[in-house]
Amino acid sequence: MLSDVTTPQDLDDRFRETLAALPAAERRRDPADPVTDDAPLTGAQVLDLFDAQVTSRQLDLAGRWLRSFGEGFYTIGSAGHEGNAAVAAALRPTDPALLHYRSGAFYCLRAAQVAADPTLATDSEPSAVPARTADPDQDADRARSADSESTVDGAATRDPEPTSDPQVSESEPAGTEPTSATGAANGFAAYADAARDVLRGMVASSLEPIAGGRHKVFGRADLAIVPTTSTIASHLPRAVGMGLAVERLRRLDSAGRRTGAGVRVGSGAGATHAPWPPDAIVVCSFGDASVNHASATAAFNTAGWYDHAGLRIPVLFVCEDNGLGISVRSPEGWVETTLRAKPGIRYFSADGADPVRTYEVAAEAAAWVRRNRRPAVLHLSTVRLMGHAGADAESAYRSPAELAEDLDRDPVAATARLLVDAGVATGEELLARYDETGWQVRRLAEEVLGEPKLASAADVVSALAPRRPVRVARAVADAAARASGPGAGARAEAFGGKPPELAGPMTLAQSINAALADGMLDHPQMALFGEDVAAKGGVYGVTKGLRDRFGAARVFDTLLDETSVLGLGLGAGLAGMLPVPEIQYLAYLHNAEDQLRGEAATMRFFSQGAFRNPMVVRVAGLAYQEGFGGHFHNDNSVAVLRDVPGLVVAVPARPDDAAPMLRTCLASAAVDGSVCVFLEPIALYHTRDLYTEGDGEWLAGYPEPGGWVAGHVPIGRARVYRVGSADDLTIITFGNGVRMSLRAAAVLAEEGVGTRVVDLRWLAPLPVADIIRESSATGRVLVVDETRRSGGVGEGVIAALVDAGYVGAARRVAGVDSFVPLGPAARHVLVSAEAITDGARTLLAR
Repeated sequence: MLSDVTTPQDLDDRFRETLAALPAAERRRDPADPVTDDAPLTGAQVLDLFDAQVTSRQLDLAGRWLRSFGEGFYTIGSAGHEGNAAVAAALRPTDPALLHYRSGAFYCLRAAQVAADPTLATDSEPSAVPARTADPDQDADRARSADSESTVDGAATRDPEPTSDPQVSESEPAGTEPTSATGAANGFAAYADAARDVLRGMVASSLEPIAGGRHKVFGRADLAIVPTTSTIASHLPRAVGMGLAVERLRRLDSAGRRTGAGVRVGSGAGATHAPWPPDAIVVCSFGDASVNHASATAAFNTAGWYDHAGLRIPVLFVCEDNGLGISVRSPEGWVETTLRAKPGIRYFSADGADPVRTYEVAAEAAAWVRRNRRPAVLHLSTVRLMGHAGADAESAYRSPAELAEDLDRDPVAATARLLVDAGVATGEELLARYDETGWQVRRLAEEVLGEPKLASAADVVSALAPRRPVRVARAVADAAARASGPGAGARAEAFGGKPPELAGPMTLAQSINAALADGMLDHPQMALFGEDVAAKGGVYGVTKGLRDRFGAARVFDTLLDETSVLGLGLGAGLAGMLPVPEIQYLAYLHNAEDQLRGEAATMRFFSQGAFRNPMVVRVAGLAYQEGFGGHFHNDNSVAVLRDVPGLVVAVPARPDDAAPMLRTCLASAAVDGSVCVFLEPIALYHTRDLYTEGDGEWLAGYPEPGGWVAGHVPIGRARVYRVGSADDLTIITFGNGVRMSLRAAAVLAEEGVGTRVVDLRWLAPLPVADIIRESSATGRVLVVDETRRSGGVGEGVIAALVDAGYVGAARRVAGVDSFVPLGPAARHVLVSAEAITDGARTLLAR
């Protein structure tokens, strides 16, 4: 019957029947011996795999049990994917991993490895030769020593020349013996912490150590497992970025591993994970349906693009292929064909129901990536047991025969069969281990049921994006002290003997350029990258000369794909760098926005600060480019950014704000792990005048380091300009609106109207206290919003006034709900100085 292979109870019954039917071997085998005569794993090591698989299976069963009485909130399980335990065994516990939500056995096996030898935890100094279930790199290299060609699924391919970098070990030192992860005597104890972690996630316990009850994730800093949510390939671009960063950091002077402020970027100031070993590789697992996703395509393309260009990205992708995306089948052979066709990415494959072969191939793949520092993909065939999740009725789209066929390939039963056939254990002994694990998991499940949940909104958001403005201000002050003290010589040299404060009045673009240079000097791990930022210096010249000053390793061009640009930033921040990616135009951000929303902004939320991806994303945007553009070069939509919890959105209007605001963003990223978007108004880049041609009043001098403290701009603080008496009207605006509003205020001053113009400067978080104070001072508020009337910034300003009980008059002047057209037609849909003046007169006439 269909139910015989889909319910948790019957899956458990079938497994018991399978073990009971296994005939005992004619003779017992010493667990210390190879499990078969030519196997790279001993019987004890396969028992470790079995224990990890069983722990994962029992956790899946416990999840369904908890859900049956309303105490479990997550039932996507790993049943049928437990072959990934052998993948974990083939890697080092210090190799950072981003796991698919069905990689439960991988998680359990790695936790057991670290429990057996705590020195392997990545928050301690890694040993030169990590103990692990076996010595996979040595196994794989021995297999190759007899022949310079390697065969992967029957296809002979010649390896490229291995790297000559002495920091990359090609094999382990002689004398390293393969060790068991747990040892038979330890039993479930090695898996207890991992099981408790997973169960706490299922019941949303606030004591869950990584996400604190915010989501059920696989993640732990000491295991080098980076938490990901219910990922549909969105973590793959990050994995590529991590690989690129790991390789770049390996080549940097170790003295550059700290920012000038002494705060470790990416792993300090509250984070608990340490940098990974220099020869680490990144592993990233995902499901077969995800290969079709745009994010996966971007990641594979980027990895292949950089490999083709000769840059090293040591990433092992692991595709766990059960043939289904919920109910949609992957066409026969599609996944293999797709993965084999990826240029620059070496293909390996294995059957997840064969633990020895999976280990062999995974070890070969890991050794190849580690030795060559190049990307590869391991295609692991699996099955899916118990459906997609607890509510999934497979009978609607799968036949009983198909379900039965999957059950015959149960990887846990396959491992048990191997152990019994080899004489390492009997079916009865394995069933006893299975039952003991099941009892222990159920006991833990009952314990975590009584644990507290997140009790308030404050609890939920506490880990989202903590702000420590005093520390940020101190970091800016320390940077100033270094720039004017011990770093003064290097700074003078970087600026060619003429520091920017001696260069005279600057435009917005020039001020940003100088601030970026100062940032690069103060943050040795800062990297600036994006489309056209290096050789060309940016399409508007904002990054001009920076590559020549700081080198191609720190200022470099990327391929034309915004998802990959942000993915590189995500991985670089996590790996220990301070990335400053550039998105060439605001309109180009929208097709990659999930990398900010779903990945960057959630990292602290789902790890309680154990992992961070500090980043300052520079975006050229907003409208008013005269004689150029149309929609894609004049996009004025920022609602998608303001909607992302915890994201900092800065919009500098004037040169004398741009530099201190950028310094604040860099300091906040380094100190708090903040993700900041630095939105630069294109039309103001090279603007020089304010009121009349040639007046030069939009230019400003660059402050010397001694003035950085006094000019510090905290996140969420506005700037106020007073025109005339400043008692009659408050105009609240930002970006291009600041210049237009000041021009309008000058006209109103001639009519006897005193105006205070409030430049928000920060769109997220809004400077609410400044808004309320300046609005209450006049009782008349004109909100000038160059974005759109619907979903624009003005809505947030008006809402803040209402929430604060503001009782004065208010009016909006905003852009029309339209895309920005080409040429003079743009003036019909955008805010103008004349519209601001007319709006002010209407408001004053009330």
